[in-house]
Amino acid sequence: ISEKSPRQLKIVIGIQSYIKDRLNEIESVPTTYILNQNFPNPFNPLTTIRYGLPEDAHVTLKIYNTLGQEIVTLVDELQGKGFKSVAWNGKDYPSGVYYYELTANNFTQTRKLILLK
Repeated sequence: ISEKSPRQLKIVIGIQSYIKDRLNEIESVPTTYILNQNFPNPFNPLTTIRYGLPEDAHVTLKIYNTLGQEIVTLVDELQGKGFKSVAWNGKDYPSGVYYYELTANNFTQTRKLILLK
């Protein structure tokens, strides 16, 4: 566990089915906003971008080229809290460096991805 992403310890006591349901619920909601590095990276032509929302939020996830021009919007909607994933197919775009940006409520983060053909 890194200092950047502290985790809270939660103890669940009860019958097995109840515990299993609560553990799934605990694991499915992050405590902070998270934007993971896409995988695979570099990629050709498909990659997956994963992120986490600690609360319901209006989410936008956009891809930009190195000139800062928006080339595609992958997500632009209200989403419930939890972990999410979105696939991007870069088959219609040239090889190169791209950036993806997640905005949710007051959170914004950008990461780099590389398309190699």
